[in-house]
Amino acid sequence: MTTVTFYEKPGCGTNARQKQALAAAGHTLVVKSLLAEPWTAERLAGFFGDTPVAAWFNPAAPRVKSGAVKPEDIGADAALAMMLAEPLLIRRPLVEAGGVMCAGFDREPVLSLLGAADGTGLPEGCSRPHAATPCPEPEAEKSPQP
Repeated sequence: MTTVTFYEKPGCGTNARQKQALAAAGHTLVVKSLLAEPWTAERLAGFFGDTPVAAWFNPAAPRVKSGAVKPEDIGADAALAMMLAEPLLIRRPLVEAGGVMCAGFDREPVLSLLGAADGTGLPEGCSRPHAATPCPEPEAEKSPQP
């Protein structure tokens, strides 16, 4: 089938289900940590394509959930700068397959890889949306604190 590069937050339950779905569809996964990857603004922007800037953000990120970061009020350059400084803000997973890239599990190339034309039933969004505390960050790959 297809080799899929899958950038995840290690330990994320939703990312685990997404990887299972891709593997079950017969794809080979190259899994990388979204938190440890040496991103540049240009490279990261390639995953967002023409989606609105607000859709670039992980709605389950602690600073988005708390209202400290309001994605709808942020421009592209500022969003990229924030995400480079704090990768937990990046909507995940980031997926690359056959030269096509996306952020999130509800758009191309994921839809074609899973044969899910409308995205119905795909594991997207935080598996713990009402949790009082966020999932712990992996010890070896915590984002640098300001």
